Amino acid sequence: MKDKLYNEFCQYVKESGRPYQVDKIKAAYKMADAAHQGQKRNSGEPYIIHPIHVAMILVELGMDTDCICAALLHDVVEDTPITKEEVKSEFGEEVAEMVDGVTKLGKIPLSSREEQQAENIRKMLLAMYKDIRVIIIKLADRLHNMRTLQFKPENKQRETALETMEIYAPIANRLGIMAVKEELEDRALYFLDPIAYREIQENLEKRSNGRTAVIESIKKRILDRLAEYDIHPHIEGRVKSIYGIYRKVYVAGREFDEVYDIYAVRIIVDTDIECYNILGIVHDMFTPIPNRFKDYISTPKPNMYQSLHTTVLGKEGIPFEIQIRTWGMHYTAEYGIAAHWKYKEGVKGKDRLEDRLAWVRRLLESQQESEGAEDIVKNIKSDLTPEEIYAFTPKGDVKCLPAGSTVIDFAYAIHSEVGNKMIGAKADGKIVSLEHRIRNGQIIEILTTKSITHGPNKEWLSIAKTSEARSKIRAWFKKERREENIIEGKMELDKELKKNYIHLDEEEYQDLIAKLCKRYNRDEDDLYAAIGYGGIILSKIMPNLKESYVKMIKQQENETAEEPAQLVTKPKLTGDISVQGIDNCDVKFSQCCNPLPGDDIIGFVTRGHGLSIHKKDCINVINSMKDPEQRDRWIEVHWTGAVAENYNCTLDIIAKDRDALFADISLALANMRVPIHEISARQLKNGNAIIVATISTQGIEHLKNIIYKLGKIPSVISVERSGK
Repeated sequence: MKDKLYNEFCQYVKESGRPYQVDKIKAAYKMADAAHQGQKRNSGEPYIIHPIHVAMILVELGMDTDCICAALLHDVVEDTPITKEEVKSEFGEEVAEMVDGVTKLGKIPLSSREEQQAENIRKMLLAMYKDIRVIIIKLADRLHNMRTLQFKPENKQRETALETMEIYAPIANRLGIMAVKEELEDRALYFLDPIAYREIQENLEKRSNGRTAVIESIKKRILDRLAEYDIHPHIEGRVKSIYGIYRKVYVAGREFDEVYDIYAVRIIVDTDIECYNILGIVHDMFTPIPNRFKDYISTPKPNMYQSLHTTVLGKEGIPFEIQIRTWGMHYTAEYGIAAHWKYKEGVKGKDRLEDRLAWVRRLLESQQESEGAEDIVKNIKSDLTPEEIYAFTPKGDVKCLPAGSTVIDFAYAIHSEVGNKMIGAKADGKIVSLEHRIRNGQIIEILTTKSITHGPNKEWLSIAKTSEARSKIRAWFKKERREENIIEGKMELDKELKKNYIHLDEEEYQDLIAKLCKRYNRDEDDLYAAIGYGGIILSKIMPNLKESYVKMIKQQENETAEEPAQLVTKPKLTGDISVQGIDNCDVKFSQCCNPLPGDDIIGFVTRGHGLSIHKKDCINVINSMKDPEQRDRWIEVHWTGAVAENYNCTLDIIAKDRDALFADISLALANMRVPIHEISARQLKNGNAIIVATISTQGIEHLKNIIYKLGKIPSVISVERSGK
């Protein structure tokens, strides 16, 4: 089987007519064949079948010798004992770097599949920016894997298909390799929504005979008319991809017959002028459908795609699309960036390549401040989205942005300084809000200030659509507001911990900070600053922190219980608690709910720590009571009535922001002779302020009196016990 396929591959290389170094390609095959000896695909075929198919796809795309060699060897470093150094020694540095770029980070332990995916994508993008051939190999690799996906387990089928739809097909689209992009989408859809796939396929088959006759009739009419003007183009028919139809029918909610561009006629000529001349002729021959004309020649897509698109109505009453382009545009449309190798000698014109890969650089830059794996993948998906809009500056410069982009995204697409100095915007001459979503073809004017102190607002981070804009906003805060960011970041972390009922002593808190510093590769100040300027989003990491905290508490309290009689030998640490049936025991107050004298409380028997005291309405008590094995370890306790010491309590004070508010609250607490252990304040988005104060109190009645007096301070809206 493999020998027959290899012979077909060799013949394919020979018939390509390209100046391949056949001996080098054969040597790459021999190394790969020997390295993969004994390995099988899920289909049961010899593994070497896969690299050969990948190499054949790349020959079809017209890639060069080194790229074909790297394709044959692309799995040897990952799946066999062969090293990158051996590949480099045998085939040169370029081949070795391409193989390394395609190799996944499979041996690096990461905390989740999402992080693994994100790091693999990040590595791939970095290698791609150094050498675009890396991603072309990866696309060919993914294409063949999709062609044989039926041999994988069902859960892997959906997982691979989803990743293909969200990452690889959009990359192929951005690179303009439309044949690969459409096949990836269609094959992914087959596994993601097989019922819809079959329905579309059946609809196309039902109409296939009539469609062929209609297209042939239209082609003949156009050829006959153009011959009158001495124009002799190449004309071919085209059917929209199944996924393309799926987006119109199942996503946009149209009927199958309402999709006007299912059928298309493509007219290919030699010059741009002929394209526009033919457009006039076909509009004279057929009835153009309003708002269905697009000029991608004067305004190319970001992937450099160029064509004139118009949808017209034939005499049969069937709407169809006409695409008009030159041969050069056609090669670019079919092969995208791969046309650089297929239709040119060598790897020339690197400046143009760098221009066309500028989006990769921007994407990589935007990942430097990403909050985590989920956000990296999310940003890549949003930046590679095939749904795009075009907007113009007042001078006529075109900016292409993802659909849904705001004027903030537009401003930062022009330049960082334009975004940082923006104070407003106009769309088609009318003032619009910063949340305004740009519509296709709008003229956007960004209003700026000359003030040297002006900068973006943090709320812009939630408004901006593109990772490029968000990255530049964070970069400004990171550079210009470091000291403020550190203070604000610490306050935000403390607030989130309290909000999630995470109560840590100093040692546990420092341990948490050390773990976060290690995770994000920052020192303590940089960590707080990143939280302050939005580089780390606490709401994204807090669920994991809360889960770890609950496990820690459960581990402490779920250890094997000792006999209650053994507790009487331990000294009692506080005179404020009376334990039912026990005269003397070790008592510890739980940090998850911080009970105060006067609260309804309950005790949990722990190993080696005596009793852990909780409020009865503590969430950990409620959850533990549901477990039969835990229920018997809870015993009745109550306050003795004579409070021997003070207890810490945290208050959340919401007030309308005003001058001297912080001072008034601090003074009120001092006048009540209430010790303050910690106090902080910050502004809220609605114009209010929150002051968080940790104080000492003698019990619940004392606390009620404190809350009552604080509530009398002018502009104070509410005073609540944190974690209540």
